[in-house]
Amino acid sequence: MTPNTVLETWLAEESEVIARLEAGPGPGLARPEQVEGLTGLELMQAMLRGDIPYAAIAKTLDFTILSVSPGVAVFQGTPLPRHLNPLGTVHGGWVATLLDSALGCSVHTMMPPGRAYTTAELSVNYVRGVTPKVPRVRAEGKVIHCGRQLATAEARLLGPDGTLYAHATTTCLVFEARP
Repeated sequence: MTPNTVLETWLAEESEVIARLEAGPGPGLARPEQVEGLTGLELMQAMLRGDIPYAAIAKTLDFTILSVSPGVAVFQGTPLPRHLNPLGTVHGGWVATLLDSALGCSVHTMMPPGRAYTTAELSVNYVRGVTPKVPRVRAEGKVIHCGRQLATAEARLLGPDGTLYAHATTTCLVFEARP
């Protein structure tokens, strides 16, 4: 596939997901009764269907969750001029947040009912600067290990032409969720 074909596919997928998310309750927090008894994967799938709110940070920072499956989460972001640092590239915090979202949600898909996680460590390697000339970037997080107390995952941030912009790893603490 050519980079233009990849980008067209990415944009079509993004448009479809955003329409579902916006047709639902929009950004916010799900009520406890909406998520009680759900696995992490079921919760993420409910969010993607527009049944429960999605994370407000996605709207704030112009990125979208696109898909989830067991141990995998894919996000797509739009690098914009408002994300620039004083050097003229997209701020590393934006890149880190996009990667952290893909990492954390990949771990979330592995949580059984009643279990939760939090990021204990995040390591990001910036390979190439992102600018608004890149129409979209995609972060795919994949779980490496998910145990009873710790989970690890890795993610890559790619452009539609296959350019690697950054990659990251995380260690998450896994624990009993509070009601």
